[in-house]
Amino acid sequence: MLLIALGIITGTGLAALLIVVFALAMAYPNLPALDTLTDYRPKMPLRIFSADNVLIGEFGEERRTLVHIKDIPTVMKKAVLAIEDDNFYEHSGVYYKGILRAALHNASGGARQGASTITQQVARNFFLSSEQTLKRKAYEILLAWKIEKSLTKDQILEVYMNQIYLGQRAYGFSSAAQIYFGKDLKDISVAEAAMLAGLPKAPSAYNPVVNPKRARTRQQYILQRMHELGYITTAQYQTAKDEQLKIKTDSNEFGVHAEYVAEMARQLVYEQFKEETYTRGLNVFTTITKADQDAAYLALRRGVMDYERRQAYRGPKSYIDIPSKKEEAEEAIETELAEHPDSDDIIAAIVLQASPQQVTAVTASGEEIKISGAGLAFAKAGLAEKAPANRRIKRGAVIRVTQGGGTTWSITQMPEIESAFIAADTRDGAIRALVGGFDYNRNKFNHVTQAWRQPGSAFKPFIYSASLERGLSPSTLINDAPISFDAGQTGGQAWEPKNYDAKYEGPMSMRRGLTKSKNMVSIRILHRIGAKYGQEYTTRFGFDAEKNPPYLTLALGAGATTPLQLAGAYAVFANGGYRVSPYLITKVTDSNGTILSQASPDPAGEEGNRVIDARNAYLVDSMLKDVVRYGTATKALSLKRTDISGKTGTTNDSIDAWFAGYNPNVVGIAWIGYDQPKNLGNKETGGGLALPIWIGYMSKALKGEPIEERPVPGGLINVNGEYYYAENPPGTGVQSIDVGVRSTPAEEAVKDAVKNELF
Repeated sequence: MLLIALGIITGTGLAALLIVVFALAMAYPNLPALDTLTDYRPKMPLRIFSADNVLIGEFGEERRTLVHIKDIPTVMKKAVLAIEDDNFYEHSGVYYKGILRAALHNASGGARQGASTITQQVARNFFLSSEQTLKRKAYEILLAWKIEKSLTKDQILEVYMNQIYLGQRAYGFSSAAQIYFGKDLKDISVAEAAMLAGLPKAPSAYNPVVNPKRARTRQQYILQRMHELGYITTAQYQTAKDEQLKIKTDSNEFGVHAEYVAEMARQLVYEQFKEETYTRGLNVFTTITKADQDAAYLALRRGVMDYERRQAYRGPKSYIDIPSKKEEAEEAIETELAEHPDSDDIIAAIVLQASPQQVTAVTASGEEIKISGAGLAFAKAGLAEKAPANRRIKRGAVIRVTQGGGTTWSITQMPEIESAFIAADTRDGAIRALVGGFDYNRNKFNHVTQAWRQPGSAFKPFIYSASLERGLSPSTLINDAPISFDAGQTGGQAWEPKNYDAKYEGPMSMRRGLTKSKNMVSIRILHRIGAKYGQEYTTRFGFDAEKNPPYLTLALGAGATTPLQLAGAYAVFANGGYRVSPYLITKVTDSNGTILSQASPDPAGEEGNRVIDARNAYLVDSMLKDVVRYGTATKALSLKRTDISGKTGTTNDSIDAWFAGYNPNVVGIAWIGYDQPKNLGNKETGGGLALPIWIGYMSKALKGEPIEERPVPGGLINVNGEYYYAENPPGTGVQSIDVGVRSTPAEEAVKDAVKNELF
């Protein structure tokens, strides 16, 4: 009987095996073709580069850098094999012992285990769903066999290491190395390789940004496996085990803060290539350089934070109840800080203890910091016993801290104000640096291109330029005295404008009027040449007529412009009268380097691009040099250069602060203001707010650059140190405006008026 039973079991087993073999044999010819593997062409993202080939942005559902097997470092391959498939080079696509071990484990009721080789994972990732069924597993095995017959082991491993998803939208280990460590794959350490190798199993669970503790636990296990398998020496193991990894947790994944530039480039490329933008592997080369962009970013951040330090402390961002148990407290703190990402060197922290003498806080990295002495000065009001509840710094408060380049910590706060900066080449308009706001991840609105704001006195040079074509000269005398206009003259209501400081100096030259930014002088100039003419003339510089109505308020910059537009306009004065259009992209190539499109800017020097007379540009430039030498921009003398020119701008009620300036080769525009316009402070001006940002950038951009003295164009004559058009020598043209005219009866009242006009 026993033999009969054994025979029945054996026969049944053989029959079942024959059925399985038959089914597999029938299914094998119907397996999908392997074209996607043998001719591997993954979706490649759009990449944005600086002019000096620094990666500044990457867009696409799959962030990926295709890297060939010969270029993948051995330590990375060993780390992956150690945890995923240490028998990869020995098996034929399926590791049967592993399958049997997993099956027995799963049958015993333990946590489900898999036993997929790297080849099986490739088969699953390319051709199969993620459902866990016997049918799918059978197809996975068949496909693994087929793949092993069609590709070499190195080809299979290459596909796997480029295709696998590793979190943070990163596909492949090369992209992951950049995203998590800011490194090229070839430069990673043993410890970093082990951390990356832990991601394929569960990219979310073992993500070092989101779950640093779990990621480190898995990394340590992989290092142990690498050591056990002889992939690394004992010395390498000990070093890697103790290495403190620097995980990139900030928003800037590319080593240079050019997020606004990258987004601008993406939009421009999408207009041309549509959906192919994100899959074709396009490479976009911009005009910015890393050095210029870094200088602009740091200058803007410094300028904004200098302003912020003059404001009152607004209190913690929020509060949490910290549990008493250590593990629960750590989890609560980690969860809350995830809602308050760091802004470069402005770091979020949660207060553990607080007193007027010392604050102890913990950051997202788990570092416990102590703040005392001068580091508490800014937030002193929040530590006082009588501080309002919503401003009180206490246990559980979410605060912002910074080291400010030193070793000691200070309490600070995120600014509410915004800013923008753009620098461009005056010769062809190539944008050298562009920062559209304080923090792209907090506010993606690009203030360089999208913020239409009143330019204030930064607009005055264009009115002065127009006047030179109407017979005025820098020596024309103009009365700096109060003036009033009725509603018909302004296009609105009666208007009694004032100088910024409510001081009036009587007759002065047009040159001095611009140097001292006298509103009365600018208004009288526009009144003389006609607001309509002034409006039409300024369109030569690229300003929109509809945004700058032909009323006398135009003399004070009451229209609207963007920093981008203003950069192009000031470039005209810098380059001798030629219109150049700021541009960002030099060329776009495909993944093979074939050029698909290339910029062809209109350069200065070609007469077809001339918009104002060279003499006009020279005279305005000479007056703008005086603004730097003697006027509202004397801070720029710190650059110790004689070839810089510019103009400050502060609008009505100190809502917008500007500085527009240049040397012969580069123009820069700095702006500061609130998105919802409000007063910056009665003593805040373009010279105090925007000019320091401009100086911060130019001190780096012009370092080592020779000073360029501008040649005097033909058609100008010099009489007693002042230049005139040859056809309008002294004694001709408009020699004076309203000189000797008595001011209005409201003069005394105007002198005592609140200082709230344009500067």
